[in-house]
Amino acid sequence: MNELDVLSVFCGPDGRHGNTLGVVRDGRTCPDAASRQTLAAQLGFSETVFVDDPERGVVDIYTPGLRLPFAGHPLVGAAWLLDLETVNPPAGEVWARQDGEFTWITARAEWAPPRRLERYASPAEVDALPAPPPGEGWLYAWAWQDEAAGRVRARAFPRRDDGIVEDEATGAAALLLTAELGRALNITQGRGSQILTAPGPDDTIEIGGRVRLAAPLALPVPATR
Repeated sequence: MNELDVLSVFCGPDGRHGNTLGVVRDGRTCPDAASRQTLAAQLGFSETVFVDDPERGVVDIYTPGLRLPFAGHPLVGAAWLLDLETVNPPAGEVWARQDGEFTWITARAEWAPPRRLERYASPAEVDALPAPPPGEGWLYAWAWQDEAAGRVRARAFPRRDDGIVEDEATGAAALLLTAELGRALNITQGRGSQILTAPGPDDTIEIGGRVRLAAPLALPVPATR
């Protein structure tokens, strides 16, 4: 059997919502890409993380349909769960820190997969979008709630035919939006998740949020395809 920790990452101030993340603490239980992709598809979470070295924070990230070099909520979740100062996905070394109820990672916008960032006139227009909106390609729809305060309303739609109709909280998209706007943001995404961002030195950006342990699960190790 394969033990899995299930987290909620980027929870709201009340501890609710957040994007669901599966973490396989012992990556040896799914030793190759095929078995990892099969388990990620079986779970159906936005992302599943496989930990290959818990001391150095070497991790491997999968959506239900593909492997990712970088993703925000899996790295925030893994850093919180494993109490790490660095996490090492394929994209490169990511620094992590704890600050009260928030876990932060430091990343670069060029690590994030491409997203279409589309600004809407009001939060109501973002809320009114169907899931998913018509069109193709990854869409991050956003509007200012309070521009002076850096407060943003956002929703995210992968539109990639892998069963994820709407992404509840998307760290990589928040990273790209922060790089585009050049300022710290307080993002409310999905049903009520919260993502904080802050530009740092040398074109780095911090992404922070709350994490809670939703449930431990025991699942059969998927067969290699």
